Amino acid sequence: MSALTQAPTDRRSRWGLGALIVLAIVAVQATWLHVDGRIAMGDCGTIRLWSGSLPSENSQQIADWYSLSHIIHGFLFYWLFSLIAPKAPVGLRLAMAVGVEAAWELVENSNFIIERYRANTSSVDYFGDSIVNSVSDTLCAAVGFLLAAKLPVKITVALALFFEILALIVIRDNLTLNVIMLLHPFEFIRQWQTGL
Repeated sequence: MSALTQAPTDRRSRWGLGALIVLAIVAVQATWLHVDGRIAMGDCGTIRLWSGSLPSENSQQIADWYSLSHIIHGFLFYWLFSLIAPKAPVGLRLAMAVGVEAAWELVENSNFIIERYRANTSSVDYFGDSIVNSVSDTLCAAVGFLLAAKLPVKITVALALFFEILALIVIRDNLTLNVIMLLHPFEFIRQWQTGL
């Protein structure tokens, strides 16, 4: 068998290995959240694809306005792992990105971070993500990673800016404000977010 005919098979097997690692990470994440006492789905008893603008359904359904932030995480992870592990197969870099995102989801759903969000942001009714939403957030980061792997950098940057501006307009929150308010809260931002 020549090197030319073997290369696609090797590439597919590396993607397959990356996919298996991603599935294992997501399974560990869901199990951890379950053991930690997180609810599987929102209190409404149904799983919806999109929560829309219902504050009580944010972080409970498959997708919400914060899903855009997780897609941006994927963009950032693609660029980060392309810099620090440029020779690693894309499937392995995807698995690393999903690992970091899943770890963040576990931290984000810890009591410490939940209380910090509630005390310092407009998310006073935030009690943590449902397991469905948390896993979906991780998969959104994977989608963002894959988009960044395929799209030109200019398009990816434009998408990130579009997502940030859209979320800012619609829900007065986005990834940038989330990071600012988590690290160093500003009262004027919190008041603007709550409409006071």
